[in-house]
Amino acid sequence: MRDQSMLLTQGPIAKTLLTFALPLFLGNLFQQMYNTVDSLVVGNFIGSDALAAVASSGHMAFLLIGFLQGVFVGAGVIIARYYGARDAERLRISVHTTAFFALLGGGLLSALGVVFSPVILRLMGTPETVLPNSLAYFRIYFGGLLSVVLYNCVNGILQAVGDSRHPLYYLIFSSLVNVALDLVFVVVFRWGVAGVAVATVISQAASAALGFYHLSRHGGEARVSWRDLRPDWPMLKQILRMGVPSGLQNSIISFANMVVQSHINSFGAMAMAGSGTFLKLEGFAFLPISSFALSITTFVGQNMGARQYERARRGAVFALCAGAIMAQLLALLILFNIRPLMMAFGAEPEVVAFGVAQSRIAAPFYFLPAMSHCMAGILRGLGKAVVPMLVMLVCWCVIRVSYLTVALHFRHDIRLLYAAYPITWALSAAALLFCLRRIRWTEERP
Repeated sequence: MRDQSMLLTQGPIAKTLLTFALPLFLGNLFQQMYNTVDSLVVGNFIGSDALAAVASSGHMAFLLIGFLQGVFVGAGVIIARYYGARDAERLRISVHTTAFFALLGGGLLSALGVVFSPVILRLMGTPETVLPNSLAYFRIYFGGLLSVVLYNCVNGILQAVGDSRHPLYYLIFSSLVNVALDLVFVVVFRWGVAGVAVATVISQAASAALGFYHLSRHGGEARVSWRDLRPDWPMLKQILRMGVPSGLQNSIISFANMVVQSHINSFGAMAMAGSGTFLKLEGFAFLPISSFALSITTFVGQNMGARQYERARRGAVFALCAGAIMAQLLALLILFNIRPLMMAFGAEPEVVAFGVAQSRIAAPFYFLPAMSHCMAGILRGLGKAVVPMLVMLVCWCVIRVSYLTVALHFRHDIRLLYAAYPITWALSAAALLFCLRRIRWTEERP
């Protein structure tokens, strides 16, 4: 397969951004679909307790891998800058340093996940009926976490140089493998939630292997040579300076969501299954959010590297508006069809009721997290990764956790818990808009 790197510093802004964002959207769609298939298979062939275990797994998994994903976003900004500036030598060094960090960080994170899964699950207040399934799922998942990290590394490098198509190809392949193995391991072999975890690990490993093979053979200016796979310490410092705030932002969001999950757990297994299933459906509304947030980070990064400041600003405005509109339309579509969608998971009436209640409170406000994530992506592309980290820390962690602690102390009503999302979404969107309006659209090359 030939190199499909794309310079985002030329051509019509809307067409260029949509051309780059569409494969990201489709890739996220396939990923969300195979995550949903996991829950469909579990809900229909294993049961509600197993569904609760798998459906509530996302927050804990993202707590551990979200930090490294954020570092790869930061690395992508650095790589995009050098690519936009046409600095081939520094581009090569940044790519190899990023790949080395992925191998080291992924191995360490895998070990930590296996060891501390029981501790974290108990801290989250996981019910005893759900705990055995949750523990089995996480230990297998984290045992193969290196493949997940390497896959995210490949994505970060390719997207930074404007290639959003090859990650889509690998994700489609991974999704098909995951669905097939889900059916074999769960329906045929009767491995339960362990089968779901094994299918996920194998499919991610396959996509990571394909990605690194492409980078080593057809990566163009971002080609990976295994002989050069070693860290450049000044470059690693630069990548971490840009990536650590993004990683901390992911961890902050995940920690806050784990606190929310612990409160959901207090309402029992039916609430866990209902909320977890709604989150699978909700993920479809997040597709344009994540797609435009990633694409605008690369777009702004490349154009800032090329010193095309006005083009970067105009692209940011387009992505912000497009992401918010598309996310809200998808959220409303889910809201108007929430009951039959929940029932497709084999959910019991009580589980469906929890999902319906959450959708009615959260879905009308999905333009707010779209604005927050897109503005955070813009600021990262501008090299201001600390700003969205601090905003998310205050709004999505401190304020959200404080609100839940106080509100649920006085009234143990799950609707108060659901309301925490739109309240803190609105606060973060307002804060990030204020910060973005004060940023100057000029920047020195890295």
